[in-house]
Amino acid sequence: MAKAIKRAFVCNKCGDDYPRWQGQCTACHAWNTIAEVRLAATAVRNERFSGYAGDSSVSKLQKLSEINLEALPRFSTGFNELDRVLGGGMVPGSAILIGGSPGAGKSTLLLQTLCKLTAQMKTLYVTGEESLQQVAMRAHRLGLPTSGLNMLSETSIEQICLTAEQEKPRLMVIDSIQVMYMADVQSSPSSIAQVRESAAYLTRFAKNQSVTIIMVSHVTKDGYLAGPKMLEHCIDCSIMLNGDSDSRFRTLRSQKNRFGAVNELGIFAMTKQGLREVSNPSAIFLSRGEDMTPGSSVMVVWEGTRPLLVEIQALVNHSMMAKPRRVSVGLEQNRLAILLAVLHRHGGLQMTDQDVFVNVVGGVKVSETSADLALMLAIVSSLRNRPLPKDLVIFGEVGLASEIRPVPSGQERIAEAIKHGFRRAIVPQANVPQKPLENMHIFGVKKLVDALTLLEEL
Repeated sequence: MAKAIKRAFVCNKCGDDYPRWQGQCTACHAWNTIAEVRLAATAVRNERFSGYAGDSSVSKLQKLSEINLEALPRFSTGFNELDRVLGGGMVPGSAILIGGSPGAGKSTLLLQTLCKLTAQMKTLYVTGEESLQQVAMRAHRLGLPTSGLNMLSETSIEQICLTAEQEKPRLMVIDSIQVMYMADVQSSPSSIAQVRESAAYLTRFAKNQSVTIIMVSHVTKDGYLAGPKMLEHCIDCSIMLNGDSDSRFRTLRSQKNRFGAVNELGIFAMTKQGLREVSNPSAIFLSRGEDMTPGSSVMVVWEGTRPLLVEIQALVNHSMMAKPRRVSVGLEQNRLAILLAVLHRHGGLQMTDQDVFVNVVGGVKVSETSADLALMLAIVSSLRNRPLPKDLVIFGEVGLASEIRPVPSGQERIAEAIKHGFRRAIVPQANVPQKPLENMHIFGVKKLVDALTLLEEL
């Protein structure tokens, strides 16, 4: 049996590989970041093609029509918001990657999940960054049941998988993937090669053993997952836990999901007893005062599989600078510039000498175009110093010719607004229901001019 030793030269910054060493990486243009990496020594067996013919682990050809189409047997995590983001629960044999800034609550959420599931199944929590005493102190502080949770303090991937193969847990947490290492990979932990090979090994182990593995990942200062891009490609589901340090609310959003919808959003609140679900997310984003101020409007955005009511604020102020500022938080900057141009050309509103500041309340990031009309009317409200009615909700896409285009799931958005006490709505004409709705007066508009005229009448 011969040993085949593989070598590669990998950039420590972007993960691109080269056949030989060179000073500059041609992919990210960084200098002196390429290092030699010795990959795992692969055993080349002569019996590879003859001795494993009857091995059940060898993949077999199968007709597409013969594949079983039964639903995958998911199991709940104990958190409805987490189940929603995962697409309805966890799938056995799936690899899940969860990232977030330090202190967001990743380890707390996973520890709460495992402690809830210990009464139903065997679980394993692998910690590589904290000691077992630190994890036990956190669980005691949160008041979690700890009698059935198996703990392991280890950073060797081979040893972790060997222990998991003996214990046979249904759910395993790796905290975190950046500190794990493989003995056959000749590079330091947290390097590109170690993270890549460790994640790939754990993913194969999850598929072969039907174990659900959750890997915790660090994030960079820009808010992206640290490590090679391949890390996001080899796993089945990637979710991000975000939250500002000055806010107790945390948003859990799915970025990739092979078993459910992407961009699904879950809301949690950080308390002394850990993370708690927010059953009515729209309520926390609509905490407005009794006195209405100009420049505030409520829009209905679609997050994953549900509507969400969000308040948007605009401030238009006379500029003292030669080039007025355009600042948007939670909305795309280029979209704001387009809508201001449409207001000028088709609405007759001149704001070339005005600073425009736009903010989405609650830290929500809005990417869909259904917020166009609400944003424009909030800007007009601030410019004219006239507040919008408190029971008014707005949504609709605005085109370059000032036409108001319909948005998907218009009926569900209106129903969500009615549930929260709104009695008037400005929507695209194509989204107006065929039958009048009780306790809701709906105004359908086709052009931007129609919406501006309607504001004068409300």
